[in-house]
Amino acid sequence: MSYDGSELHGWARQPGQRTVQGDLEQALSMVLRVPVDLTVAGRTDAGVHATGQVAHCDVARAVWEEQRDRLVRRLRGVLPPDLAVAAVAEVSPDFDARFSALGRHYVYRLTDHPAGPPPLRRADTVGWPRALDAEAMALATGLLLGEHDFAAFCRRREGATTIRTLLALDVERSGALVEVRASADAFCHSMVRSLVGALLAVGEGRRLPEWPGGLLTRTERASDVPVAPAHGLTLVRVDYPADDDLGARTLITRARRELPPE
Repeated sequence: MSYDGSELHGWARQPGQRTVQGDLEQALSMVLRVPVDLTVAGRTDAGVHATGQVAHCDVARAVWEEQRDRLVRRLRGVLPPDLAVAAVAEVSPDFDARFSALGRHYVYRLTDHPAGPPPLRRADTVGWPRALDAEAMALATGLLLGEHDFAAFCRRREGATTIRTLLALDVERSGALVEVRASADAFCHSMVRSLVGALLAVGEGRRLPEWPGGLLTRTERASDVPVAPAHGLTLVRVDYPADDDLGARTLITRARRELPPE
């Protein structure tokens, strides 16, 4: 699915607030005429967008068979215009949108052009008020790759680990547009926006390229790491293994992560 997160209060349903989960479950329940409970690959924050979000639900086979060929078209008729389901498919019983995922891929867009973002891209591109050194930002990414405790970059949730494997973190400039592409097996709360915030401090010349990597020694959220604005962030893809490997992947993901002793 894809969505413009500008008017949405994140993925998770909240009383009295528009959310992706709330709108989509309501639409699916209306079309399928049964209650629907969705599990999502990545719980995006308020204001964050998606072009490649994935979720699953369990429904009776008779319900699925009745609606499968027209479900996408019928959802288009009941969903608000800032939320779209591009495809639906039956999956293996071992599939879990969250725990089966091999990796999540995000793009953060910003521009340091004096005029700000182009009007047609203002919803997903942050206008940055100061010039950025994209080469310094790219240099800073190297020490962040791999498996680390990213506590300094995460808003901690009770009982949740902050150990993650950062697979890629790339900074690319094209004219005035700067894109930060981040891939990991999973991300903790606000991790991508905090990584971008740390890179922005380097890009402005306020911090040295070694600074973000040095924060990995901390065991708590670093108050001096800014969180980049939400609307520059888009979830673009989620990767899954072949059906035969889904069960094994789920077991690995559910296991509590711990860093090996040094």
